[in-house]
Amino acid sequence: MSKKKNRQNDNIKEEELKASVENTEEKTDTPEGETTDTESTDSKIAELEAKLAELKDSYLRQAAEFDNYRKRTVKEKTELILNGGEKILTALLPVLDDMERAEKNMEKSTDVQALKEGLNLISKELITTLENNGLKRINTENADFDTDFHEAVAMIPAPSDDMKGKVIDCIQTGYKLNDKVIRHAKVAVGQ
Repeated sequence: MSKKKNRQNDNIKEEELKASVENTEEKTDTPEGETTDTESTDSKIAELEAKLAELKDSYLRQAAEFDNYRKRTVKEKTELILNGGEKILTALLPVLDDMERAEKNMEKSTDVQALKEGLNLISKELITTLENNGLKRINTENADFDTDFHEAVAMIPAPSDDMKGKVIDCIQTGYKLNDKVIRHAKVAVGQ
């Protein structure tokens, strides 16, 4: 009897083993398993393609935005160059009006002293207007010669030893606009 039971147990074990192997084969070799791998690969590809399209769209938008920024900047620079002097010219218009009135009065008036006074007032108004807009004269009176502000056009003998290397005479006034030299003062330097 024990042999029969052993055979029955062996048969049962053998059948269980076969069933287990068949289940394993179904899991690895079934088309369903392959379909699952293919589906996951296809979903990953679709996800990556969507991300690529999103990045491409973002890149194109940024490129277009930068191009618009560049065009706007060029336009602003062009307008600034063309209309940059508008502020100073507007400030100079009253001086121009005064000059026109002075010319009309010169034809009618015979008082030279009054004409000189009028011209001096207009000159002061012009200087004040220019100074208010950032223009300043370069000081040359008893100044040491400085190549950043002065241009030596002549070397003359110094009247004294302490005047050597100093500005003796200013031939043409120099100007700075907001601390930037726009015209060097032409000077004679003592040697």
